[in-house]
Amino acid sequence: MTDELKQKATNVLKAIETGESGPVAAINAENYVQHNLTVPDGLAGFGEVLAQLPEGSARVETVRVFRDGDFVFSHTDYDFFGPKIGFDLFRFEDGLIVEHWDNLIETAPANPSGRTQIDGPTDVEDLEATDANKALVLKFVETVLMAGDTENLTDFINPDYYRQHNPSIADGLDGLGAALAAFAEQGIVMAYDTIHGVFGEGNFVLTVSEGSLGGAASSFYDLFRIADGRIVEHWDIIETIADEADRANQNGKFGALATVGGRA
Repeated sequence: MTDELKQKATNVLKAIETGESGPVAAINAENYVQHNLTVPDGLAGFGEVLAQLPEGSARVETVRVFRDGDFVFSHTDYDFFGPKIGFDLFRFEDGLIVEHWDNLIETAPANPSGRTQIDGPTDVEDLEATDANKALVLKFVETVLMAGDTENLTDFINPDYYRQHNPSIADGLDGLGAALAAFAEQGIVMAYDTIHGVFGEGNFVLTVSEGSLGGAASSFYDLFRIADGRIVEHWDIIETIADEADRANQNGKFGALATVGGRA
């Protein structure tokens, strides 16, 4: 890894496991805004949570890391108060981390196609296509996930090669359709209401959205891999947004993400 900001973000995450203090110097001690609603604000809040971890219990393996301007986003296999998969999003100013967002979910067994929540390709390709890929994914989320218009689904997704990492969904458009039908049969409504961020590097694009699942306010982090102008792979994490009374900080799950460069 040669990108300095990517390395700093990865090292901060790894320090959760190792307990090393050096990597934490990449966090701006005077200005660090936390959007994980279970963690108190600021660098002190981060330290407070780490102090609660049982000694030797943490494990952190960052599988993917990407950079989009002042933002670094990563995909990590955790043991953090139990096995979890997480997306982390960091904003940098003057080389230091000043803001953090994330989505976490408990680790689940492999899906019907045998894929896990974290496996699959990791290498960034097609850097020249970053903007086009971000635009494609944004239109897909707006058209399909928000508006529910699936008439031209193959304009966005390659039907011959679509790999799925959601624990409940099999590969291909048939797998996606079966999962949506099962949701409908159970009366479970998944709604994407607001897109707060679109971040990309080459053939990988992450969207950060707000909506609801089964009536519960939810945060949706979706990572897409694009090849030849269409989506060919998808990872996601859906996290229920904590109620106001249960929050350790008041910065909001999304804060001012869109206004600091989150939207394409």
